[in-house]
Amino acid sequence: IALTEAGRLYLDAIEPVLEAMADADSAASMAASEVAGTLRLSAPVSFGIREIAPLLPELATEHPKLTVDLGLNDRVVDLLEEGWDLSIRIGELTSSSMIARRLAPCRLAVCAAPSYLAAHGTPRTVADLSAHTCLGYTLSRAAGADRWSFEGGETVTIDGSLRANNGDVLVAAAVAGQGIVYQPTFLVRREIAAGELVPLTLDAAPAELPGVYAVYPADRRPPAKVRATIDFFAARFGPEPPWDAPYH
Repeated sequence: IALTEAGRLYLDAIEPVLEAMADADSAASMAASEVAGTLRLSAPVSFGIREIAPLLPELATEHPKLTVDLGLNDRVVDLLEEGWDLSIRIGELTSSSMIARRLAPCRLAVCAAPSYLAAHGTPRTVADLSAHTCLGYTLSRAAGADRWSFEGGETVTIDGSLRANNGDVLVAAAVAGQGIVYQPTFLVRREIAAGELVPLTLDAAPAELPGVYAVYPADRRPPAKVRATIDFFAARFGPEPPWDAPYH
């Protein structure tokens, strides 16, 4: 059996294509197994600034071939449409089309500045909060702008002089004595440690959000850069994350 002249011409023409395909397969295989390249990571604004950003130098040291493209946004991004490799999400997950790994719990705390408590008194029960100035977070169900929920299903209608869709804004206002804040412990731990905010003990414990999650698309096996980044943050957060250390 021998190639015809047309066959030889065809073989000569497709050999570069076959070599290019082999090179592409090799590159794809390496990308799946080597922690390298650019990782597009999305995270909530406050959590990204307070908890993700400080760890990125350590991540870079551990994986020097990895480049992180960090995007901070409090909306739920579309990983596939917007090209994100990985997203950090806090609270209840609504999409079943993604794979999620729980990185840490997310506990809440009711806090106020010493100056506010000196001027207005200290609430002792959940019901007492309705008579105080409470700073509402517009993106939360448990600690929302109009109603706060606690363990055991107890709720209270709240009102105040400030509502915001960013927790750092509310924490800054609480530190200044503007009112009581109900926010995740990662947002208030530094202020509590510094004595700028005081955690309040009420007759019902603060609610606990479902958790902090790493979320990635389910339609493919995650490449090494995604797996390594998730493992990195899971090891540094864990069931007792550092933001709960000062008083939990």
